[in-house]
Amino acid sequence: MENQLEMIKEKVLQGGQIEKEEALVLAQMPLEPLCLAADEIRQKFCGNAFDLCTIINGKCGKCSEDCKYCAQSSFYDTDVETYPLLGTQELIRQAEYNRERGVPRYSIVTSGKRLNQKEVEQVCESIREIRKLVDISVCVSFGLLGEEEFQKIKEAGAVRVHNNLEASEKYFSKVCTTHTQKDKIASLKAAQKAGLSICSGGIMGLGETMEDRIDLALTLRELGVTSVPINMLNPIPGTPYENNKRLTEEEMRWIVAIYRFLLPRSFIRLAGGRGLMEDQGRKCFQSGANAAITGDMLTTAGITIKSDMEMLEELEYQVVKVTE
Repeated sequence: MENQLEMIKEKVLQGGQIEKEEALVLAQMPLEPLCLAADEIRQKFCGNAFDLCTIINGKCGKCSEDCKYCAQSSFYDTDVETYPLLGTQELIRQAEYNRERGVPRYSIVTSGKRLNQKEVEQVCESIREIRKLVDISVCVSFGLLGEEEFQKIKEAGAVRVHNNLEASEKYFSKVCTTHTQKDKIASLKAAQKAGLSICSGGIMGLGETMEDRIDLALTLRELGVTSVPINMLNPIPGTPYENNKRLTEEEMRWIVAIYRFLLPRSFIRLAGGRGLMEDQGRKCFQSGANAAITGDMLTTAGITIKSDMEMLEELEYQVVKVTE
């Protein structure tokens, strides 16, 4: 097995792409050698650069979609707070708070299938004001918008659009029935056409197989995604997945390492669920991951910016403002 791992690693280090069958072989490898190899690939293609971002829940709850993991879905009885789109001053305040603490990227995330036209105009004005006042990159996650809306968002000053594919195409219908993965891909492609970079990944622990996870990574590779959030399901009471068993830190390291082999040049970002890990993701950052969401998540508590900055310094990472 060591020979197989070495051969696959060298193929990637030499600039080659591995295929699904090789990724499935990696899933059978011993964890520690696999993670060491993944970290070597990360060092080769990304160095010690680390892409750190924060998110703000810009509009919460009453979502029309039935995603089975989500506390904000109107289909499920959860105790999540609900509120409309936040005003410009609050969005600016949060941007300033994060930039003062060294975070170079700030994402506004809203609930719902998509923002309506009035909301798009409102949030574009907020983005323009943020960009005037705060030296921070602005990303957005506004649902299934089209190219025209994304053009307005880009002109306002945003640089990146986030929209998770969540799971493999084969597994997606088990997670959500009110929209399809093809709808998400169409929206991501519309953002690319508008000149925005894209951020997309998935949630691990929904009941998917390792093959599903690999299929998702291959789809992301085909789309040219360079910012790939890996979320670990935090089972929320009241949702259909409330009794799902949490993944272990070892399982997350396996996933991160295999994603590094499949996406050697991408920023692989630990996102939701990281706070459930006893080490807050430290070992994953030594197994191929080189990006994270810091601070609070959308409806759950996260990890403080201060503690993340201290950990990244210990790991000899450099938080950088990544060129889009």
